[in-house]
Amino acid sequence: MPTADLILTGARVRTLDPGRPEATAVAVKDGLIAAVGDDGDVRDWRGPGTETVDLAGATLTPGLTDSHSHPVWGLEMATGLDLSAVRDLDQLRAELRAAGATRGWVIAWGLDHNVFGGRPVDRALIEDAVDGAPAFIRLYDGHSALVSGAALRAAGITGPRTFAQRSEIVCDADGRPTGHLIEHAAMALVSAVMPKPSYDERRARLVELLAAMAATGLTGAHVMDLGEGDVPELLAAVEEDHVLPLRLRLAPWCMPGAGAEELDELIALQKLGGRHWRVGGVKFFMDGTVEGGTAWLEHEDCHGQGTDAFWPDPAAYSAAVRHLHAAGVGTATHAIGDHAVRHVLDTVESLGESGRLRHRIEHIETLPDDQIARFGQLGVIASMQPPHTAYTRADHTDEWSKRLGEERAARAWRCRDLRDAGAVVALGSDWPIAHYDARQVLAMGRAPHGAASLGRGLTGLMSLEGCTSHAAVAAGEASVAGRVAAGFRADLTAFALDPVTASPDELAESPIRLTLTGGHVTHRAAP
Repeated sequence: MPTADLILTGARVRTLDPGRPEATAVAVKDGLIAAVGDDGDVRDWRGPGTETVDLAGATLTPGLTDSHSHPVWGLEMATGLDLSAVRDLDQLRAELRAAGATRGWVIAWGLDHNVFGGRPVDRALIEDAVDGAPAFIRLYDGHSALVSGAALRAAGITGPRTFAQRSEIVCDADGRPTGHLIEHAAMALVSAVMPKPSYDERRARLVELLAAMAATGLTGAHVMDLGEGDVPELLAAVEEDHVLPLRLRLAPWCMPGAGAEELDELIALQKLGGRHWRVGGVKFFMDGTVEGGTAWLEHEDCHGQGTDAFWPDPAAYSAAVRHLHAAGVGTATHAIGDHAVRHVLDTVESLGESGRLRHRIEHIETLPDDQIARFGQLGVIASMQPPHTAYTRADHTDEWSKRLGEERAARAWRCRDLRDAGAVVALGSDWPIAHYDARQVLAMGRAPHGAASLGRGLTGLMSLEGCTSHAAVAAGEASVAGRVAAGFRADLTAFALDPVTASPDELAESPIRLTLTGGHVTHRAAP
């Protein structure tokens, strides 16, 4: 009989396998789970080369997956000064004055829209603080930025421009740019002239980041971008020297204007992959963000914005999805506003039964009652990010809630309603929009913050499923991942506490005893 590489004993194993919901021991060989049961079931798998780890009562679960993250492109997004703790303009200016320049630029990220207190986002608010330097401050949502006058000049931006996708250089009444750049195409004009980290810096930071993610129990991530053009080569190079601590499933973007040739190129990318990474699916944007005025809403927001789709011709988006679907490629569509969500659901409905569990919607921040049941009926996967709720307030005084108004703000992040209606609900962080700590994702799924706090949270088991079995369905991998069962991947997470029964506050701080990806120990707590 073959012998195991690793045997884990002394655990409470939450297998999420209906055939055997609980166990106490697991044997691992060649990256797969060889046996699940009690000590007697794994005894014969022991050999002279087998490592045995006594988990001393820890709770072992399927490995946690972040169902929406940006660990490669996010390294660029999260460059410079972290402003996520800033709460008002005085604090912002103080942080910028104290910031060191990066090759002549002041670069920062993570700034909450609420810092502006309802004022227009304008470079006049920061010009003195950056002392004439080119500055690029990415707001927390990743879809907008505030830049200084020197940065505008470096990019040759002197007035408004027209883009093929929903983007805007915000200008004052005289046509002068205010420094507020909304959506990717506008921000790209400045990011193109900013200093970039070297290849070696990116590689080192990626390895460090993935190790830190594994320390929170993560064994995988659905990466909602393909980053810069060299990302496949970067990942392949890292794998030559390291075992990637997380399995990365990357979805390249499809932007407005893509024709048959571009779609076929995206299809061809699906063959790329390595030991612990692969390209899987394509990412679309149906809208932007509520705070930026670019969420596609059924009715305008309080500023008269939000009635346009990211794709100027929404029918062209639907045609692109159908083209990819016919080639066997799944899609993930960013849709925050209620109109955007409805359009994506209509598009998947047009695919018929073959569209079930092949396509997903990301974010779904405000959802009317009449659309909830459609997710389960159509088999559309809901990909939700509970940590986003922390940018809102229960009394609806935050920018997100004020833009939407009371009725729509009351429909915030309806994870539990979707689960109760039979939908697959995969959970993630959207790092670097929110912290990657998987324990926070699990905890906030159960106890959402802000505008979502008045609704019902997920149960402990539902939340765990959102980062395990439901995440596996979202990736089309339910036959090999998301359970602790013989023949499944040996991707496992051991918690000091039971993530199902511990309180959300306790869970958010629970030590992670062990993280295993493909049978490799990627994190082990100090004894």
